[in-house]
Amino acid sequence: MLENIKKIGVLTSGGDAPGMNAAIRAVTRSCAYYDIECIGIYRGFQGLIEGEFEVLTARSVRNVINKGGTFLKSARSQEFRTKEGRAKAFEKLQEVGIDALVVIGGDGTFTGAIHLQQEHNIPIVGIPGTIDNDINGTDYTIGYDTALNTVVDAIDKIRDTASSHDRLFLVEVMGRDAGDIALNSGIGAGAEEILIPEEDMGIDRMMESLMKSRKSGKTSSIIVVAEGEKSGKNIFELAEFIGENLTGYDIRVSVLGHMQRGGAPSCYDRVLASKLGVGAVEAILRGESGVMVGITNKIVTSVDFEVAIKGRRPLDKELRRVLNITTV
Repeated sequence: MLENIKKIGVLTSGGDAPGMNAAIRAVTRSCAYYDIECIGIYRGFQGLIEGEFEVLTARSVRNVINKGGTFLKSARSQEFRTKEGRAKAFEKLQEVGIDALVVIGGDGTFTGAIHLQQEHNIPIVGIPGTIDNDINGTDYTIGYDTALNTVVDAIDKIRDTASSHDRLFLVEVMGRDAGDIALNSGIGAGAEEILIPEEDMGIDRMMESLMKSRKSGKTSSIIVVAEGEKSGKNIFELAEFIGENLTGYDIRVSVLGHMQRGGAPSCYDRVLASKLGVGAVEAILRGESGVMVGITNKIVTSVDFEVAIKGRRPLDKELRRVLNITTV
């Protein structure tokens, strides 16, 4: 265990995700356990540049494990994208004597961490916090499970209306580059079709599926569409195309948007965040740097930042097979 680590800073960056507060709590309490001072950094990398620091103690993080969002707040920083901005950030770290840094976020956060670590040789460990579950090197990211349950709950409610009025609903969920939310929530909510960025199934197959459902007597349907899927320029154009080529449905569009980010984290996300928070501090104390801690087969592991942001987990083909069978 490294003896020269006396202060560890922690920040959240990028889009907020349910469970980030639980991760901050775990980092703070781990620091207390190992007799290390924990410094909370407000507003991400921008707050780091501006020196928005606060000492965190076990008392500071009481009653936050069940809260959504991030009490340290998050902000995008154009200044941090420059070498000059990162130099300012490092100066602020030196001023208060921070020896290492824990960053919680997604690929953009880890990219910034790579530059800071390489240019100024400060130990940095990342925790994956993003609802899209689009980070390589971990089975799940913090916030994904909560977002998934939020989406399923919303689709269940939408289905009630769809059934009552013989409507076809197109439901757009988050997932610019990854279809995990769409694929899993679609199966969990019993969607008739799912459109995801990883797989160009084409409009023809979707129309064939809808026509088949119509002929079988189905009077309402749900199609889940990941925001990064491009069968049309946007989901409204896709709805217009279906309306022009398929009769018998009253078509509606529902964009779930940022409601997917909010809300109290699920039990799974709270436990995952706690595991990774402890894992991040212990990775620093082992002398690791430039890595992300993730969860693989229920075990906390470390992978290089480069691997985490450049790779993509393959699409779960078994889930697509299950979808094909269960929508017959």
